Amino acid sequence: MGKKVADQLVETICSAGIRHIYAVTGDSLNEVNDAVRRAGTVRWIHMRHEESGAFAAAAEAELNGLACCAGSSGPGHVHLINGLYDAHRSNCSVLAIASTCPSDQFGTGYFQETSPIRLFDDCSGYNQMAVTPVQFARMLPAALQHALHKREVAVIGLPGDVAACPCAESPGAPGPLPSHSIFRPQDGELRQLAGMIASAERITLFCGIGAREAHDEVVQLASLLKAPVAYSFKSKMEVQYDNPFEIGMTGLLGLPSAYGSMHESDLLILLGTDFPYESFLPQECRIAQVDIRPERIGRRARVELGLAGDVKDTLQALLPMLKEHTDRSFLDRQLKIYRELCDDMVAVASKPGSVGNLAPEYVATLIDRLASDDAIFTVDTGMCCVWGARYLHATGRRRMLGSFNHGSMANALPMAIGAALARPGQEVVALCGDGGLSMLLGDLATIVEYRLPVKIVVFNNRSLGMVKLEMEVAGLPDCQTDMCNPDFEAIARAMGITGFSVDDPAQAEATLLKAFDTPGPVLVSVQTDPNALVMPPKVEFGQMKGFALAMTKLILSGRTDEVVATAKSNLKHLRELI
Repeated sequence: MGKKVADQLVETICSAGIRHIYAVTGDSLNEVNDAVRRAGTVRWIHMRHEESGAFAAAAEAELNGLACCAGSSGPGHVHLINGLYDAHRSNCSVLAIASTCPSDQFGTGYFQETSPIRLFDDCSGYNQMAVTPVQFARMLPAALQHALHKREVAVIGLPGDVAACPCAESPGAPGPLPSHSIFRPQDGELRQLAGMIASAERITLFCGIGAREAHDEVVQLASLLKAPVAYSFKSKMEVQYDNPFEIGMTGLLGLPSAYGSMHESDLLILLGTDFPYESFLPQECRIAQVDIRPERIGRRARVELGLAGDVKDTLQALLPMLKEHTDRSFLDRQLKIYRELCDDMVAVASKPGSVGNLAPEYVATLIDRLASDDAIFTVDTGMCCVWGARYLHATGRRRMLGSFNHGSMANALPMAIGAALARPGQEVVALCGDGGLSMLLGDLATIVEYRLPVKIVVFNNRSLGMVKLEMEVAGLPDCQTDMCNPDFEAIARAMGITGFSVDDPAQAEATLLKAFDTPGPVLVSVQTDPNALVMPPKVEFGQMKGFALAMTKLILSGRTDEVVATAKSNLKHLRELI
């Protein structure tokens, strides 16, 4: 029997460096599944939900550069969409195989028929349907080229009958061709930026994930300009470490130090960031922006000078054009503010909470101390992002993955699966919310099946904590945010995962230490305080007014005990408010 299209798929993605296909097998995907089995070069990862598979592929792509997921006809590939949205918005190089019904049934309303091109149009950069082997032979290398070089999701629709056909040879390259180039602005544009820098007295650098490879250049630039360095959550692990000029994050999860420095500057330099919250960006100072994707420049702030280029390449060319600044007064003032805030956070995290209501800040600090210096953290959207943003620290070897651009619930568990398979030698720690874990709970079985030594810490606050806070600052009493949770430890044990529960602060450190020292997968359910709040770097009067209104409504509706509990739980933040 000759080589089938399905065999060609496996052979091509293997040569491109893909080692896993995250999928649920079935009907139109069966030929691909069988080709994987016969080849033995790529591993089929049997997920319990295709959405989890797309999240896992996004995590592997983030860590290793390229990954693959697949979904079968109709519901199978429809389930991929949320994870693919996350991957596409995060610039992860993911190839998605949208297997579908027989090609001769298109347009007939056939069982599980969908239109993958219409379906995936908004969450991919390359999106085509192969209805002949010749088309597939040309489309697959093109899809891989798009995914790899444009850092986007590439989707190929593959009918089951086409997957079973004899393959055809492509007249073009058989796979992606790696290429590394220098990308920076022209010297004249760099001299413009150098001129802006020379005329400024108070400069702040704000770095995004686009500065990942430019850590040393960013530190060198900050040293030369005596400029504080702020950063986005997504770039924290890449920018914070070995950086004597860092002043933390801004944004909803950030600190007043970064927010204040950016607003006190007369020049703000944005480096590789598409930070989405324009309300946290200054309107008065001059702004220059460097980004590898020039179409993104100026869409968040009033940018005066936009430079298209890789941050590392651009800074390497810019640095020789600059003269050293000597006045450290602005920098030293911002660093002092940041140190005081860090001291406040340490003080907050030192208060462990009470029985049944552990302080999540304290728990996050324990995780930070116990995790290895090359740990990969995955964080669920919501309050887990807050604790990860503020209490997990960079070492230069750690990574943090989350749904930072798409903001999806339930991402931490499946991303931990992808991370563990992508980096089998590194510790993987998932910070899961109880709401997020409940949503894709079934893929605990995937962790067991592949013996992935993931450490899962469930911040079990019995509520949708971030949603609760959002409602309260809007002046609404929280409603339908409470969670009626199962016993997560018992579920973990039933699935074959070592499980622990903690509701006593005195036992928290010992239990987490035991969990980290236990081989294989472990789940720890920690009963955290549902009333714990997070103070954003900029508290507006409208938010304060809304929160007070929500508390009044709770009292009037007879929920006085909740108001009292919220007040008691957050006395530790009093200094932040004053």
